[in-house]
Order: sequence, then structure tokens, then C-alpha cells
Amino acid sequence: MPEDDHPTPDPTDSSDPTDQSLWRPLRLLQASMDADIARVYAGKRITGLKSSFVMELLRLHARGPMTITELAESVGRTHSALSQKVAAMRAAGWVETVAGDDARSKKVTLTEQARGIVGRLAAEWRATEAAVAEIEAELPYPLTRVVTDIEQLLAHKSFHDRIVEKLAEDPAWE
Repeated sequence: MPEDDHPTPDPTDSSDPTDQSLWRPLRLLQASMDADIARVYAGKRITGLKSSFVMELLRLHARGPMTITELAESVGRTHSALSQKVAAMRAAGWVETVAGDDARSKKVTLTEQARGIVGRLAAEWRATEAAVAEIEAELPYPLTRVVTDIEQLLAHKSFHDRIVEKLAEDPAWE
């Protein structure tokens, strides 16, 4: 097969829309910060813990066993998303499910392993929040203000409506 049948991709070719992303820097920043939190855990030999588990673990510690529905509502997530997260936390040994108030329900509770480090997790949460507050104080336009401003804009015209409007201008969407 001649080499011309598979030309070298042109990096300036815009046929791949994923070459540009306004979201990517924010996702990469969050991933980098999560990796730094993971380094904090590694420094204390806490293994198998994802920073994304910590809110739920702290919530269970503070409020006691909850159904997945109760836990999801308390942290502002969907039942489906929390069900998947609970399965991952159970596989990692941080939570277990126990019989609920009736035979049909189950409650999520901390394992002994989780109870053994929850004080450290609360300390890390406070330190992380303090570090974010410190960063925000150093910025001319804090991220929390950006989020509030975006929420206000989306209250007037939703993200969905904005996307649909742009798609209506794109013949490829037809």
C-alpha cells in the first residue's frame, strides 16, 4: 500500500474538535490537585483511598449509617452515581452495607478501616479547604466567584439551551 494512502495528520487540521477544549485546563487542574491530595495520603501510608470518597466517608462518620438514597441526597449526587461510588468504596474496604430498618433496605456504614482514619480525613478536609481559601485570597477573581457568576448566567439561559442553539447553526448536526 502506498504511503500516500495514510497521510501524516496535520496538527493544524480542525477536523478533530477535541484538539480544542476550554474545559481541559480546569479538568487537568483538578486532576493535579487530586493527585497532590493522594500524595498527602501516601505520606501517611493511607492506601486505596480516592479523594473523591472522602466527603461520603466524613458524612457517614458525622451522621451514621444511611441508605444510598439518603447519602446521595446529603451530598447532592444522583442515586445511580452514589450506588457506583459505594460499590467502589466497598471494594476498597472503606464501607460495607448492613441491613436497614426493614428487610428490603440496606444502609451504608463505615468499616473499621475507615473509622480508623476518619480523624485524619477530617483534618485533610479542613487543610484542603484552608489551602483553597488561601489560593482564592491570592487571586484577583476567585473561582468561587466564577462559579457563582456562571450559575447566574445559566439561570437566565441554560447550558442545554446554549448547546442546542449552537447545534442549530452547525449543518453536521442535521
